[in-house]
Amino acid sequence: MLRTEREGERELNEMKRSLAELDQWSSELKDELVNNILAYWMERTVDEKHFGFVGEITSRGEIRPEADKGLVLHARILWTFAAAFRECKDERYLQMAQRAYETLRESFRDPEYGGLYWMIDAAGAPVQDKKQVYGQAFVIYALAEYVRADGAGSSESQEALDWAVELYRLLERYAYDPVHLGYVEALARDWSETDDLSLSGKDLNERKSMNTHLHVLEAYTNLYRVFPAEGLGGRLRELIEVHLDKIIDPDTSHFRLFFDDEWNSKSPDVSYGHDIEGSWLLCEAAEVLGDETLETRVNEAAQAMAEATLDEGTDSDGGIFNEYDGAHLDDSKDWWPQAEAMVGYLNAYQLTGEEAFLQAARSSWSFITRFVSDREGGEWHWQVRRDGTPVISDGQPKAGAWKCPYHNSRACMEALNRIQAIKRKAD
Repeated sequence: MLRTEREGERELNEMKRSLAELDQWSSELKDELVNNILAYWMERTVDEKHFGFVGEITSRGEIRPEADKGLVLHARILWTFAAAFRECKDERYLQMAQRAYETLRESFRDPEYGGLYWMIDAAGAPVQDKKQVYGQAFVIYALAEYVRADGAGSSESQEALDWAVELYRLLERYAYDPVHLGYVEALARDWSETDDLSLSGKDLNERKSMNTHLHVLEAYTNLYRVFPAEGLGGRLRELIEVHLDKIIDPDTSHFRLFFDDEWNSKSPDVSYGHDIEGSWLLCEAAEVLGDETLETRVNEAAQAMAEATLDEGTDSDGGIFNEYDGAHLDDSKDWWPQAEAMVGYLNAYQLTGEEAFLQAARSSWSFITRFVSDREGGEWHWQVRRDGTPVISDGQPKAGAWKCPYHNSRACMEALNRIQAIKRKAD
């Protein structure tokens, strides 16, 4: 009996220590979110000279006031500050979201053909007017979050919802492949076919990609929260199944990255950040859809993806490697896979209860705070070398067309909410 009582006391003390560690982690996450990430974007990126937000801030902190402005940047700022307002109830965040919303509506929106331009200059003229599906999807994602935050009032919230639904219907009309399923990468300004498909200079010019489908999935998931229409639900279910049946490699549990129309893989590369990000976004989509049978399939796939990333893509210091091309490992560590790893491993822990995943999430956060978060210059470094040394390069800005507050702010908010859920379950 005495031994049993002592064991029980040890278990209780361990639980208390664990809960105290989770409380400390939460405190660090909130501080990083509010005082580093969000503060940086509010204080440094508002473009008072032109409109919206500055197009680029270099890795050395120099603002480039005449840089072109990206659609993804402004959509992600809208999502970030709408979500932050829901999380923190700070009116300043809602004001930032409103600024981003108005910039998208007034400067990026195509008044003739609908949808939004991919890139505009500092004066507001389009410099790339193609309809990149990835970009349209991010606007849907952001608008739905703005609706969830209730915008600036019911009339603007309804306007944002109507616009999000309009964009969803444009994608279904012009980008959807009714024969082979999925969505083409890009279309011309008038939604006609184009040969200019690639998302960026590092992407293949193929008809379909994992990256675009993952973020259409993400967008439709958030839209379904505020617009639970039957047709949208059916398309969301189909997108989940496309990921399970076409995009995830059943032999490796990695995402395949590029495809032709018929879903033939065009690249052997592995992107560890996308794998771990996709693992939890698929779970979120299935949960929002509410299909228990599909949830079971997704949860099994997500666990396998998290295990593959932990085994193959995670360094001993907790950092996540960038990519593997089948022969060579890119062992540098960009900011966004680190953010997604923390959430993905927390999600895997919630699915399985396996301590290895919780430890991996903690190690990811430790790596972020030691090497990636820039508490002196603000925000996060784009990339660090394997040893944690920041890469200072003109090609890797602190803020820009791809360097936005979405991955890291979302990771902090997701982790905060998941830690609270873990604590509630422990109680």
